Amino acid sequence: MHVHHPLGMLAALAASCLIALPAWAQQVIATAASPGNVLNVEVQLDNGKLAYGIKRKGKEIITPSRLGFNLANAMKLDGGFSLKRQAVSEHDSTWEQPWGERQFVRNRYRELRVEFEQKKHAGRQLAVVFRIYDDGVGFRYEFPQQAQLRDVEITDELTEFTVAQPATAWWIPAGELPGLEEEIRKAPLREIGIANTPLTLRLDDGTHIAFHEAALVDYATMWLRKVDGQKLRAMLAPSPSGAPVVRRGAFTTPWRTLQITDDAASLYLSSDLILNLNEPNKLGDVSWVKPSKFVGVWWQMHLNSGSWNAGPKHAATTANTKKYIDFAAKNGFRGVLVEGWNKGWESDWGHGGADFSFTQPYPDFDLPGLAAYAKAKGVRLIGHHETGANIVAYEKQMDAAYKLYAKLGVDSIKSGYVHEAGTALFTGRDGKPRYGHYDSQEGVRHFHKAVVEAARYKLSIDTHEPVKDTGLRRTYPNWLTREGARGVEYNAWGNPTNSVDHEAKLVFTRMLSGPMDYTPGILSLQGADGKVFNSTQAKQLANFVVIYSPIQMAADLPEHYERYPAAFKFIRDVPTDWADTRVVNGEIGRFVTIARKDRRSADWYVGAVTDGEQRTLALPLDFLDKDKRYTAEIYRDGDAADYRTARRFDLVTETKTVTAADVLQLRLAPGGGQAIRLSPQQ
Repeated sequence: MHVHHPLGMLAALAASCLIALPAWAQQVIATAASPGNVLNVEVQLDNGKLAYGIKRKGKEIITPSRLGFNLANAMKLDGGFSLKRQAVSEHDSTWEQPWGERQFVRNRYRELRVEFEQKKHAGRQLAVVFRIYDDGVGFRYEFPQQAQLRDVEITDELTEFTVAQPATAWWIPAGELPGLEEEIRKAPLREIGIANTPLTLRLDDGTHIAFHEAALVDYATMWLRKVDGQKLRAMLAPSPSGAPVVRRGAFTTPWRTLQITDDAASLYLSSDLILNLNEPNKLGDVSWVKPSKFVGVWWQMHLNSGSWNAGPKHAATTANTKKYIDFAAKNGFRGVLVEGWNKGWESDWGHGGADFSFTQPYPDFDLPGLAAYAKAKGVRLIGHHETGANIVAYEKQMDAAYKLYAKLGVDSIKSGYVHEAGTALFTGRDGKPRYGHYDSQEGVRHFHKAVVEAARYKLSIDTHEPVKDTGLRRTYPNWLTREGARGVEYNAWGNPTNSVDHEAKLVFTRMLSGPMDYTPGILSLQGADGKVFNSTQAKQLANFVVIYSPIQMAADLPEHYERYPAAFKFIRDVPTDWADTRVVNGEIGRFVTIARKDRRSADWYVGAVTDGEQRTLALPLDFLDKDKRYTAEIYRDGDAADYRTARRFDLVTETKTVTAADVLQLRLAPGGGQAIRLSPQQ
């Protein structure tokens, strides 16, 4: 289907209806609405310059915002454009995820494709493609094969997002030393600087918008720079080798995405947009990818009771690892992560990583023997590759390291890139080592390479200190999860610990991009040197449902789980792979309640968390089957529970019979939460 809207027709329509069009609308050259007519995109051409705007239910959300590029090797792609062709098409399909927050994803949108040329510059071509959903918009640029622009060196992407209303923003700064592990900030949109995405806004009328990107491949990460008032402009992560993006021949940029909904709860569910804008699975049969829970030789190092490097406190010993394997087998955990197993930790690895070996274990760690010991007990070792962000050194060993793990039956790897942002070491475009940002084009290429190469050996990847998630798990389902935000280890270190509202902010910011390896479940509620968590025990349980990851680490020490058997039961029971997900309620940084249905049973699980305020949340159970009765196993804060006192350990477990007609009242203590398992009665 093709739709054309000549300017004369628009003007005539306005005159006949006695409607005064805004000045910019007189330049509209193409328009299309979402399938349910909720969102409308309008593209304009003003004196040869490109712009777009978005309306929601007839009200401006994004006012006219610039499109285009500055180039290092040619005249800019900004101005002098004329419309060559436009077309509107429709798409509606449903696809199945091999694992995820829901089993089936609907992909329903209307696409507007607009093609332009710069006649004064040898007829150079550029297309902009919009996919318009009822709950969001994705658009990208397409560079066709063309003799007049064979090579593209992009110094600046001029994409803008001019927000129509005053708004409150939640975001993390971009390009700073902690990378993606900055604390999530809140401020009026007018006051932010350079932000990473997802960047989440609540407009004055209550509408929520999240800006992000999808399908980030062979391109620099997009940051957002607030340039004037309510206007944001794309800012490409710098390269250590010249222009931020260098491409040859035909290519497409990542999708620039806007999730736009009535409220925060709907915003989280609209994240299917990110997945839908990625290409389908390229790996074929991925039955070897296994969502699961694991334990690991990890937390004791953060408590300073163990060390990564060899010596008297070395944690990754054969004897200690066997204890974890036995614990995992006894309690139904599939995996055991072991950090500090390989040579090189005694060096200043956080500032170089050149001494790491990814094939040679320390003498006190029997890698082949432990892999066999675990497998005999129905458990798998989870590999660990900390690189210190020395990507030059890692890529030289990566194939041999993958091959070793595949030979031993280690089928998943946690990789790490600890460094201060801007100091990752890449091979530059000139073939020389270059230091730069891990969200540069070079960094994006490496993370993509690591996942694709791992798939050749049927290995799954959990990336820490990663490039941000942009939905590539659809294309490469072995990219199971990643970190990319402040995890639980910050509670061990302090300086400061994670804030009491951290999880309620994560759901509506970081979690909009995809799964997070948050390492929940610290029932001791204590870090190194007595540092206290801003959490109750019930909240630790709820985080297994609230903070989604297909692989979840039960991060506490085995002896702590044995000390709290009632709470540990929920951690043993809760799955990690879901048939459906519902967000019952939520407000950014205040509270959220999420219900998820197990993919392998008829059980539902619920997690609810709050900030520092005590509150009661209504939980309608209308997502349950109408003709069944369920047993609700409830793990809730005690009546006197409070994260600020010793009563943070107060946990009440109880059961009751419920139906879909019931509404539970969830009482959450300050800093608290609630976890529920709902099982059909026979």
